[in-house]
Amino acid sequence: MNGLRAIPLINGVEPAWASLVVNIAGFPEIGIRAINYKDEQEMENIYGAGQRPIARGYGRITASAGIKLLRSAVEAIREGSVTGRLQDIAPFNIVVQFLPVNGGKIITHKLRNCQFKSDELSLSEGDMSNETQFELLVSHIEWN
Repeated sequence: MNGLRAIPLINGVEPAWASLVVNIAGFPEIGIRAINYKDEQEMENIYGAGQRPIARGYGRITASAGIKLLRSAVEAIREGSVTGRLQDIAPFNIVVQFLPVNGGKIITHKLRNCQFKSDELSLSEGDMSNETQFELLVSHIEWN
């Protein structure tokens, strides 16, 4: 059935934040507050005779990602920079895994050749914690 489940999973556990484990450059990161990533592929219909497409053309695949980190995590990652700038850290991989609570299949995604596109700090009076959203440059994503 094209890889789709034919029978619904009864009493199953959906992958969620509580089952998420993120490794940045080989180290587990507990100071992560959010992560998002996607890849998009250029595609278009190709027309010939008639009113409907006769083929489809495919182009580049572009990956993008973002990560929100607590300040303690940012400063720990910063230690990997000779200059202190996050943008000067050599490209690294991020491995995102969903570990099932019931011993099922581990879902693994790999963000390859990541780099920080910016470095910043924003803090206001009364803040009880400090978190920053970063945009990442990513070469590609392995959706294994």
